[in-house]
Amino acid sequence: MPINNQKSCYMALDQPSPKSSSCISNHPESPNFLAITGFRFIIHKARKVSFYCNSANLPGINLGSAIQATYLKNIDVPGDKITYQDLVIRFLVDENMENYLQIYDWMTGLGYPEEVKQYQDLKGNSKYFPSRSSRDPYNERSDATLQILTSNYNVNTEVIFKDVFPSALTPLTFDATVQDQQYLTAEATFKYTIYDIYNSDGEKV
Repeated sequence: MPINNQKSCYMALDQPSPKSSSCISNHPESPNFLAITGFRFIIHKARKVSFYCNSANLPGINLGSAIQATYLKNIDVPGDKITYQDLVIRFLVDENMENYLQIYDWMTGLGYPEEVKQYQDLKGNSKYFPSRSSRDPYNERSDATLQILTSNYNVNTEVIFKDVFPSALTPLTFDATVQDQQYLTAEATFKYTIYDIYNSDGEKV
């Protein structure tokens, strides 16, 4: 029976009829596929990183589960906690290392390995584009936006990450043995509280 229903949906594409409207509505509105290059990434505390960003991910999510014991087979039931995977971006490093140092300074401010003043500077220094009062406990974090583009490079979907902060920054490896000119890239990993997805009309999905 399921196979016959599927066949009728395919036939409905070639020969529309009133009875096939429910089948057609199950197909995506756009015939285009999502391009791997169709994105822009903006992190408000590190806009120089955003300028040369050439890779960003939409993190996956995981829903935990619990085991319901029965006298026959144990049954998996949905949990009530969602965990979000890390946000990871890759960017070209500029010659003055300004974008790399924005992430580096941000992380050393959070961890203040030398003195507490490093953390105080992070919360109050204008170069980090603070958007909140210096007394706000979330001032050392930032919001970020992943814009997903259509095939015509218009913004189709926006993913808003809340309370982002960097947790890892890859090293820069120089190599004098390389024959052709190559440019260094760095990868930064971010934690955040949650992300929301908005459609082209600005509505949360």
